[in-house]
Amino acid sequence: MKYLLFGLLTACLIGILSFKPIEKLANKNGEVKATAAGISFIEGDWKKALAKAKAEKKLIFVDAYATWCGPCKKLQKEVFPDAAVGSFFNKNFINITIDVEKGQGVEFAQKYGVEVLPTLYITDENGNPITYTKGYMSASDLLKFGKYGLEKASKK
Repeated sequence: MKYLLFGLLTACLIGILSFKPIEKLANKNGEVKATAAGISFIEGDWKKALAKAKAEKKLIFVDAYATWCGPCKKLQKEVFPDAAVGSFFNKNFINITIDVEKGQGVEFAQKYGVEVLPTLYITDENGNPITYTKGYMSASDLLKFGKYGLEKASKK
């Protein structure tokens, strides 16, 4: 019994110590990068994303998430830091990550009908939805989603 307890304690300690949070780097404009190579996001400021999209004449990619959401965390850890994903989305979109349970995120979730997390949107520069998808996806599927959004927007 003593060895079992020691083993469980050791396993818990190793698990806690091996946890590494996602590195977030903020620049002077308040934008946050998941990593140096991944998608650069504006964090939680929908009005800023709209203004920047209008100024740069770009579409908006929205990651609607909640802090407790497992698939959201997995996207943030495994997909958004991908170099190919970052290169594509940073070139073609204004990217925003918005917590649907805080600040402007609550209003966003109501307006856009967020029911499942994560929900990923592509909107025009005025915030009009072009397309969306729900749930976790791989880096290659996210790239396909982004390309589909660009194609659909070009046909409008």
